[in-house]
Amino acid sequence: MKNDARTYQIAMLGSFVILGFFVLGFEFSPLQVFLTITAGLGTQLIAEMLWAKKRWSEIEWRSALITTFSLCLLLRSNNPLWWIAGSSIAMLSKFTLRWDGRHIYNPANFALGACLLLSGGEVWIAAGQWGSVAVIAFIVLIAGGFVAHRALRSDVSLYFLAFWCMALGYRMFVLHEPWPIQLNRLENGALLLFTFFMISDPRTTPVARPARIIFAALVAAGAYYIQFKMFRTNGLIWSLLIFSSLVPLMNRIWRAEKFEWEKTVGQLWPGARSQPT
Repeated sequence: MKNDARTYQIAMLGSFVILGFFVLGFEFSPLQVFLTITAGLGTQLIAEMLWAKKRWSEIEWRSALITTFSLCLLLRSNNPLWWIAGSSIAMLSKFTLRWDGRHIYNPANFALGACLLLSGGEVWIAAGQWGSVAVIAFIVLIAGGFVAHRALRSDVSLYFLAFWCMALGYRMFVLHEPWPIQLNRLENGALLLFTFFMISDPRTTPVARPARIIFAALVAAGAYYIQFKMFRTNGLIWSLLIFSSLVPLMNRIWRAEKFEWEKTVGQLWPGARSQPT
């Protein structure tokens, strides 16, 4: 299935992992990458055999790779057990936390939140490891926008980014902060990875476009409140985790066709005539 959007996501995230390790000096080791990916694929294999009654040759490995690459880039701990636990929690969440045939939470988002809560400070998120180099942020933005478009959920990414920029603009106006401070907050690889690889997950975002606009606004507002009013870190992670719980209700209010990866094949290239809502 060469046109599957997940193929592009794997290529982009895998490139980020390689770039981070060999060029940018990200603080993760080959051991972390190996354990994270192995634990994720292994848990996916066991879960699909137990819950979906699939044979090992039928296992869906693409989504597992996307999640594990994301965890390699964002999850940090000095205890290797948390690398394994984070990857396993992410995979299990897809099979246990479900509603109407869909998993509720983006697996990487849920795993990051769970590990932060359960680790007692042993886990943290590498939010600023990309630095504030505009060129790197621009590369991530372009790659992420390309992938999100292929996944047919570029709208929710752009809505969120627009609302987040408005929130930062409001803060700059009220507090008279110089604009380079806000620009520095936007030149953040973790923010762009969140925008184009996490909140844009088509299986956990609302199916109808009006609901996606509301969803993006809620996540941006919640992240702003957590970060600048409650003075807590990782506002984006917590906000997405909170408001993802509302997606099943949103899908009941605003009904549309469910997203299925298979339906995107043949619709991922310029000139496609139809797309699922």
